[in-house]
Amino acid sequence: MEPWVPLFDIFMNSPTPETEASLWLQQSFNATTSSSSTTTPITTSSFLSLLTKPCNPIVKDSSFSSPPTTKRIMFIETLPSMIQSRILSFLALEKKRFDGKELSKLARNLLSESQELEFWVKRAARNLLDAVSESNINEWISGFSLDSGEEFESLPDWLKDVDATNDPVLSWLPLSVADFGSRLCDDSLEKDEGLFSQVEENGENDLKEVGEAIEVDQALNVPLEPEIEKMALSLRSRVMNFESSLKAVALANEIRQLCLDKGRDSLQVLNLIEPWKAEDETASVLISHLSCGDEEELAWPSQVLCSIVLPKFLVIEEPASRLLVTSTMEYCKLHQRASVHGLLFPLVLRSEGINNPICDVITRIVRECLHPGHVSAYCQKLLCGGEEERSFILLPCHQYLVSNELVWTESLFNLFQNILNHNVHLTEDSVDCLVYHVRQMAERFSKSLKFGNFVLCLVSKCASLLKSHKNVLTEAVECTNTLVTKSILSRLASL
Repeated sequence: MEPWVPLFDIFMNSPTPETEASLWLQQSFNATTSSSSTTTPITTSSFLSLLTKPCNPIVKDSSFSSPPTTKRIMFIETLPSMIQSRILSFLALEKKRFDGKELSKLARNLLSESQELEFWVKRAARNLLDAVSESNINEWISGFSLDSGEEFESLPDWLKDVDATNDPVLSWLPLSVADFGSRLCDDSLEKDEGLFSQVEENGENDLKEVGEAIEVDQALNVPLEPEIEKMALSLRSRVMNFESSLKAVALANEIRQLCLDKGRDSLQVLNLIEPWKAEDETASVLISHLSCGDEEELAWPSQVLCSIVLPKFLVIEEPASRLLVTSTMEYCKLHQRASVHGLLFPLVLRSEGINNPICDVITRIVRECLHPGHVSAYCQKLLCGGEEERSFILLPCHQYLVSNELVWTESLFNLFQNILNHNVHLTEDSVDCLVYHVRQMAERFSKSLKFGNFVLCLVSKCASLLKSHKNVLTEAVECTNTLVTKSILSRLASL
């Protein structure tokens, strides 16, 4: 236990535990191999043995339908939930240093107690299991000699026997071996090209569909009927005068019916109702009861987000209320595409740049509502895409709050650090863009610890993509003077 005390201290107190733990582990290995002392060597197997070591007390699990059973608690389960999740994230990051089978066993043992497991611990255990499983699959695939191509070009023995004859391969189809063999190799490349072009075309169609839906919703040129306008103004007064949750539910139903009935311009109706001016309690009830019931629908859920919660988050200077954040998270889980176009894009493109409260909101949406693959695509569009790819829905009265370009603040760098610590694999062009902005902003944030922690995280998480940027990053880091400057330079030197 004693050799690992500094590591547990990092997990408990460090703002970037995974990164610092990786550096500590590397330095400990180097010190152990270069030292001739008789101290106990630092090994990854001993750390896993410590984490999985059975500890008292023995817990009795009894029920009315079965006799009591006992199970021993692993050492890691005795630690605070925050420490558990950080350790599991570290193990996923450094999975190559550890025994994959033991990591998988640890994750499965924790997940077997999923009913009692804290949310973040459960998520970290699943990420670890996914990372180890992905690694095992890659090793299994690499076992094939793909360079020779023999496994894919040669026929199995039972087909070679059939190939000697000219009998039909499938007796019920008019297809002979000669017909089949003559076209197999010649058409394979053509089929592959057709497949890739079809995938590309489908992807372009999806983007076009999103763009068209949003473009239509931004047009507020068609005037509303006087009767509809009168009803919208009546709903506005009721939104401002919250009486009870029950009446708020009825109000939400009336808003949805007025907006979606007869195909009228729902965004224009919402613009008149001004639901963003409601108290947080009213807003949480409204957003919880304005779902259209179609999780694949993009336009309406995006309109709900941009007209109720987005204006509130764009102007917050203090942490948002738990009630509002919780209802927003639940809505975004149901409507993931809408959360990107109706909330995430306009929030991160705030004209004044994001602050800490906005960073916290975006981080929670990223971690709790979106798949890491979706987050990677979001970052790619945000960093490298044009205005069309960053398309979002926004009411005209709030356009002054949003810019077309990213405004780089400490909180924005902190957001990307949070995304990287969530084990999101960024694309190469996204990493290139981040390196460019690090170089541009190094002097401006030369004494910023948040900026330094982001760079340290970037170098640790994306090391394989940064070798060509080593000199540029070194020059940028040498302009800074923070507690982590030396750690970053050491990490860069090892690339």
